[in-house]
Amino acid sequence: MTSWKDERGTTAIEFAIVGPVFLALVIGFMYLCLSLFLVGSLHFAVEEGARCASIRTTVCSDSATTIAYAQSRYFGPSTPTFTYQTAGCGNSVSATVNYVVELVIKRVTVPIAATACYP
Repeated sequence: MTSWKDERGTTAIEFAIVGPVFLALVIGFMYLCLSLFLVGSLHFAVEEGARCASIRTTVCSDSATTIAYAQSRYFGPSTPTFTYQTAGCGNSVSATVNYVVELVIKRVTVPIAATACYP
């Protein structure tokens, strides 16, 4: 009967149960924060590119300089693909990027796109 009162090792068992869940939550939170930063940076870059094409015509004089300007305004992970066109709403800049989430058993690719049009 004295063996049931022995509590040595219970902390290790509790950590073995709670530790992986806590670690998964921390890593998931980091991936979520990074993806939100990517989305915000991508939207900022396309908005700045469209605004530059409309207002700062000496800096963004053609498609190549507008795309280069938008790329210089992007600060997120990976390298997005930017496109520029003149549309009915004005100057339009679009960007797409694939965000890769490395899970333990699977790799998930999330396509993210942003478009901005400035008259």
